[in-house]
Amino acid sequence: MSLLDTAEPARRHRTGEVGFVVFNAQHASPERSRAQADWLAAHEHADIVVASEVSGTHTALAQALTEHGYDVLAPDSGGDYRVLLASRAGTLSPVPELRLTHLPHRAVTAHLAVDGLRLAVMGLYVPSRGPRERRNVDKRLVQDSITALLPALAGQDAEITVAAGDLNVVEPGHRPHHKVFGAWEYDFYRAFAAHRLTDAFRHLHPDLLDHSWYGRSGNGYRFDHTFTTAPERIRSCAYDHAPRELRLSDHAAMTTVLATG
Repeated sequence: MSLLDTAEPARRHRTGEVGFVVFNAQHASPERSRAQADWLAAHEHADIVVASEVSGTHTALAQALTEHGYDVLAPDSGGDYRVLLASRAGTLSPVPELRLTHLPHRAVTAHLAVDGLRLAVMGLYVPSRGPRERRNVDKRLVQDSITALLPALAGQDAEITVAAGDLNVVEPGHRPHHKVFGAWEYDFYRAFAAHRLTDAFRHLHPDLLDHSWYGRSGNGYRFDHTFTTAPERIRSCAYDHAPRELRLSDHAAMTTVLATG
């Protein structure tokens, strides 16, 4: 059962700005997925939601967000974890040509119009390093597939382009330093800037220390990211730790607000 007896309408976006929330669903059960949808629908900045690690064995999150008034895109994954894109700010028009060559359900791209502006949004979920027998295989193939799409993404006919999600990589110079990450993973992070996609968090907060996920040792990782071709429009970008505190996810949500006026 949902935390709400009936689905409350999602908050509508404010004219002049559009909010994005990156949310790791942690392959939640149907019951917890509905609680996640309730939380997102009540969030003032969740005009566009990029949900990663969404279960591929049920559709509860997609269904609950739809009941809250969101337009939802959730590619079939054959049971694997996937990404979901949802909007209460405008109708999502899929861009099927921006399709990953490996694990295509780990990315979904759509166009929409907000306050008269054209937006292109790519939601991403990069695999973790994986089990020993496939260590880094899927992760590297998905990263390479995303990198190959970045020129086309940055070239979309849109005033604002956004790529966001759980990338399972940290930035160069990350604090604390994690020896496990290799040069190829840092190169993937740098590929976004090479294609005019600016890290929204670092653009506003060059030196701020915050993390979106914490390991068993307590060390933090900034795995969740939002990139945009319109850094001049960024009004705010921060990590919201409420989902971790409420046990809705093991990740913080990432909230970003862009000006549309």
